[in-house]
Amino acid sequence: MTESTDKKIRVLIAKPGLDGHDRGAKFIARVLRDAGMEVVYTGLRQTPEQIVTAALQEDVDAIGVSILSGAHMTLFPRILELMREREIDDVLLFGGGIIPDEDIPKLKELGVGEIFTPGAISEDIIKYLQEQVRK
Repeated sequence: MTESTDKKIRVLIAKPGLDGHDRGAKFIARVLRDAGMEVVYTGLRQTPEQIVTAALQEDVDAIGVSILSGAHMTLFPRILELMREREIDDVLLFGGGIIPDEDIPKLKELGVGEIFTPGAISEDIIKYLQEQVRK
C-alpha cells in the first residue's frame, strides 16, 4: 500500500520507559515506511517529555508508542497530559505492545486512539493511520 496524496503521513515511533525490547517498534516503523509514510524512531528508553518534544520538533501527524513493560497506565496518560499542555491535541496517539484487554477501553477513554496488540495485522495499522490522520 502506498500513500495516494502528495503529503506523506509523518509518524513518530517511540519506546518509553526502561523496556529494552524494540523489535516490534522497529518492525512497525519499517512497515509504515514501506507504506509510504515518513517515520521517525526515537530509540529506547525515552521519557514522555522526550517523546512529546520530538513529536513537536518533527511536526508529526501521529505518535505510536510501544510498551511491553506493564507501565502503560502511567506512560500513556503522561504523554497525553504533555500533548495537551503543549497544545498538540491534533496529533494522533496510538500504541501497541503487551496491554491487557481490560485496559484498552480505559486508555481509549483517556484519548489514546487505538491499541494494537501482538498479532495485529500490519495492513490494519496502515489503514487505521491513513483514515485517522486524513480526518
